[in-house]
Amino acid sequence: MTDPSKGKKGISAFVFDSGTPGFSVGHKENKLGMRASDTSTMIFQDMRIPVKNLIGGEGEGFKQALKILDAGRIGIAALAVGVAQGALDASVKYSKERVQFGRSLAEFQAIQWKISEMATKIEAARLLTYKAAFLKDRGKEINLAAATAKYYASEIAVKCTEEAVQIHGGYGFIKDFPVEKLYRDVKLLTIGEGTSEIQKMVIARNILDI
Repeated sequence: MTDPSKGKKGISAFVFDSGTPGFSVGHKENKLGMRASDTSTMIFQDMRIPVKNLIGGEGEGFKQALKILDAGRIGIAALAVGVAQGALDASVKYSKERVQFGRSLAEFQAIQWKISEMATKIEAARLLTYKAAFLKDRGKEINLAAATAKYYASEIAVKCTEEAVQIHGGYGFIKDFPVEKLYRDVKLLTIGEGTSEIQKMVIARNILDI
């Protein structure tokens, strides 16, 4: 905050070197999933940053943060589509190879329905993500499109990985199969860059113009 009296309009953005005196990184969190991506606390103590390190104008930090969030949400949506597709691919492979009662799992209607529902949801999420990316590439307003893509893609990714574990049965709960990791990793996508509840608020405010 460069001017606390102005609220969010008093927030400014700065860039600084990680070796700047007063800055340090806390302990690495032990997360449920996404363990390849380190998550740690950042500690700022009596840290001084020169005015030349200001990004944009003074008081524009909040606005810049929102723009970064919009772009980041498209990235999360794309990641969600990839995770969901991975869960589907693993499920298709397993259902063709696994034999029960003299037939492959893929021959059972219950499995076919799960596969078809997963594929349909993934395709819809992919198209929403493409639309948001298309608008951003052309410099258009993306607040609604990014929130919609992120919300839908992350939620269906959770559902698809859950179904993938179910299709794998007991093997879905074993680390020897990829769906176990996907199931742990995917939940973060409904939280990072704004929770699903936040996305619904953004979507509603855009539609209601409030």
